[in-house]
Amino acid sequence: MITDGLRALIDGCPDMRVVALADNGAEAVRRCVASRPDVAVMDQAMPEMNGTEAVRMIRERCAATRVVMLSMYSNCEHVRRALEAGANGYVLKSCAGDELLEAIRTVHSGRRYLSAPLADELLERMINGSADALSRLSARERQVLKLLADGRSVLHIAGTLSLSRKTVETYRERLMEKLGLRDLPSLVKFALRHGLVELE
Repeated sequence: MITDGLRALIDGCPDMRVVALADNGAEAVRRCVASRPDVAVMDQAMPEMNGTEAVRMIRERCAATRVVMLSMYSNCEHVRRALEAGANGYVLKSCAGDELLEAIRTVHSGRRYLSAPLADELLERMINGSADALSRLSARERQVLKLLADGRSVLHIAGTLSLSRKTVETYRERLMEKLGLRDLPSLVKFALRHGLVELE
């Protein structure tokens, strides 16, 4: 019923035409490879192969095909996995209808699309997450982070702050752990993104 409804919705638009339908993820990949659609609308919950896995394979085999994920899941982890797999848009089933048509047109034009509730939530999480991350750092940790981001060596930071080399290395490891980062370039990007240092 959902498939028939979506087909009628899309075929009812003068600028769109349904070229193929699929009942599961594996078939969706095969149909995309065969028909090379401009845009594929993918359900995240499908038998045989879920939507995220299917999106990844479609993007690998049909690089020109844009993908809109249609999902009942609104949590950020599902959205993140879909986008990382190669989805260009993410539409909640509760918002489907005219919004799906808007999403198809948007991704076809080369832009990304997120359902409005998702965009609002992600923006809120980004703002609050940044504040929370910075608030977890002590004044000394911020000093070390700023100096690291400025390109200062561990020895230079130790001399500047009257600390041992080992202590500075411990601060660096603690910063990575607190901020969920894996390496020094990630620390530098974090500092730039949050205004602790500026590009000259």
